[in-house]
Amino acid sequence: MLEERKAFSITAKEMVERGKEDIPKELISNEHLIYSSPATLAFNSPGAQGFGVKRAGLSIPGSVMLLVAPGCCGRNTTILSELGGYSNRFFYLTMDETDIVTGRHLRKIPKAVAEVYESLETKPTVVMICITCVDALLGTDMERVCKKATDLVGIPVLPCYMYALTREGRKPPMVHVRQSLYSLLRVQKKKSTMVNLLGHFAPLTDDCELYPLLRSLGIRTINEISRCETFEEYMNMGNANFNLVLHPEARYAAADLNKRLGIPSIELARVYQIDKIKKQYELFAGALGATLDDQIYYEEAKETVDAFVAKHPGLRISVGEGCNANAFELSLALLQYGFQVPEIFANLTSVDFVYLRKIAELSPETRIYSNLEPTMIYYDCSEAQADLTIGKDAAYYHPDAAHLEWSSDIQPFGYSGLRHFFEECEKALKGEACSWLEEKWDGAKTKKEEMA
Repeated sequence: MLEERKAFSITAKEMVERGKEDIPKELISNEHLIYSSPATLAFNSPGAQGFGVKRAGLSIPGSVMLLVAPGCCGRNTTILSELGGYSNRFFYLTMDETDIVTGRHLRKIPKAVAEVYESLETKPTVVMICITCVDALLGTDMERVCKKATDLVGIPVLPCYMYALTREGRKPPMVHVRQSLYSLLRVQKKKSTMVNLLGHFAPLTDDCELYPLLRSLGIRTINEISRCETFEEYMNMGNANFNLVLHPEARYAAADLNKRLGIPSIELARVYQIDKIKKQYELFAGALGATLDDQIYYEEAKETVDAFVAKHPGLRISVGEGCNANAFELSLALLQYGFQVPEIFANLTSVDFVYLRKIAELSPETRIYSNLEPTMIYYDCSEAQADLTIGKDAAYYHPDAAHLEWSSDIQPFGYSGLRHFFEECEKALKGEACSWLEEKWDGAKTKKEEMA
């Protein structure tokens, strides 16, 4: 008789008892073969979807990208051409077997950059060189190659590493590309009324309360790279008095800006626990020696949350990591609001234990799965019932539930993000189409905030 095969999982209670130093290997993706399920296609490859390395690398206004890779690595880049504004910004230098064996393609890169530059009627401001795991294995010194190309064409040429092999390392691809994007900024006279928002490649929602709250502190100009329409506007980010880090993968970029330009930073996390949102704003204002009046935004968000909770008591919600949230923080918030969270589909790290411990107290039997664990091929959706799923990955595992992807380019944050989240949950339960959540950022919807 064949042994029954099941997807590996562990309860929140069991995981907390083991401790963050004893995470099962099944939940650590670099400890085993990776299962590329339909759920993982949204994030498995650094350039596969949304703002992967390639699309993120084109965040600098007027930039173009030269992808240096074997044909198989570059093929999915053509999909990005279907998005507005990208069709004329990608160029390709295809590597053949001889290039891979001898490294002769490195001599071709500066010439290819020059060819791209000369072919364009409107000259680019920057050329990003995107290379793949092949050059990671070859040990290519892209800094040297880019310097040679810069000297040849007279404009900045920057490296952009699409190294899936370094995803588990100290500086994964999405961390490096964020640092690279701001590497052109130079020391300028500081403006006390200017701040940079770092972390995302598309802006926050226009109705996010962070904008008026910053305005109330005397901030006149709020820079986001996604709202910069010209290269000059991008370079003016070097005038900022401080940086607000809104995504942990931007910490290296912020540290580099502090070291090179003397721009300090403060980090604000995206959380869905309403009390934590309020506390974070209090701490932020305290760090600046000021106060913030966020009561009206707090009350609007609380009214939306309370209405949803009253209408859907005990709702069963399965949470995935393919969404604009930390899956464990969002799960904790949902449990605190009174919902059930039978499953969490996400790679667990030691950092997540701050949420996991509280999850174990509220819902010890919540099961944790890894999307990348090979045994997920045996997952049976009857193992847990879900009324609503959050994230594309969770939706894959529960096809009969209501689904909310919550993965738009435009980013939710703070009270506004919490309010929109529950509004979209309500639409998902009614079977209605989502609104702004499904939009792709085309770089031209709204302009940079200029505060008078």
